[in-house]
This record gives sequence, C-alpha cells and structure tokens, in this order.
Amino acid sequence: MRMAVTVASSSLLLLAGCATTPPAVEAPEASFWSALQARCGKAFEGRMTIGTDPGDADFGKERMVMQVASCTPEEIRIPFDVGANKTRTWVLTRTSTGVRLKHDHRHPDGKEDAVSQYGGDARAGGTATRQDFPADAFTANLLPKAATNVWTIEVQPQLFAYELRREEQGRRFRVEFDLTKPVERAP
Repeated sequence: MRMAVTVASSSLLLLAGCATTPPAVEAPEASFWSALQARCGKAFEGRMTIGTDPGDADFGKERMVMQVASCTPEEIRIPFDVGANKTRTWVLTRTSTGVRLKHDHRHPDGKEDAVSQYGGDARAGGTATRQDFPADAFTANLLPKAATNVWTIEVQPQLFAYELRREEQGRRFRVEFDLTKPVERAP
C-alpha cells in the first residue's frame, strides 16, 4: 500500500511538472497601444463622416491629415491638421490604469492655447481596437459644456477614427483616416 501511494505521488509530481503556463493575455489597452505604435512616423488622410455642428460643414471641406508623429513607451503624439491649421495634437499617455487622451492646442507661434489639455482616461471595457475617453474633472472645469463629452479612438487594420459625442446635446463629430494609404504631411 505504501508503495502504491509513493508511485501515485511521484506520478502526480511528474504530471504537474509537465503542465505549461498559458501565455499571458495582453490587455486590450496594450494591444490598442501596439496598433498605434506600429504606425509611428506615418501620416494618413481622412475625411469627416459625421458632423452635427453648424461649423462642421466648413471644417469638413478642408484636407485632414493625422500623423502618428512621435512614440515612446509612455506617450504617442498625433498631430491633426485641418487644411493649413496645424494647431491640434491628440496626446495619448499610458497610465497605471490604461490610456489617457488629451487635446493639446497651440497657437501658430507654438504657445499653448488657453483651451488645451482637455480629455480624459479610457473607460473600463475598451477593446484592442476601440477606447472611449469620457471627459475628466479638468475638462469639466475648463469647458463646462464639454463635461459630458466622450471621445473615441478606433484603430482597425485599415481605419483610424476619432470621434466626439455629446449625446444630450446631439453633438457628434467623426473623422476617419485610411490606414492603407500613407501620405506626406505638409511641413
């Protein structure tokens, strides 16, 4: 009997040693980040697909180009040019809980605009291809009408999209960029 227990124990130890640890599953935010990093240095032309504000019609007539211009392990900067206006940059940073989106607005001379650095942290439940960023307290204080904004960034194999929703006011804005055709960004 004692020998049977020893053999059984040895067999269990051998089987336990053969078990493999499953590969770590990459969090959706990490996959999202990697998809952006893979496009670093490239620019893409886009078009407005939704615009509910009266000013959007003129905005939508301009050439729109985004460039994943600079990438570090902690930050990705994406300038968004609308015609000759090169004052907007989407800034994504990694945080201990996920990803943060901020809007960096500059004057043509490079000085920061008074309305800048608004945005928020990605909402829980984002995916590898889509992250929603509800407005944070800083945004609500800076721009009270934007307190309920939700910005979305999507990174699909062939599409990058930036979207703004302010549902209770009926405000929607979306720009989509074709990731299959890199373009030159004007200096």
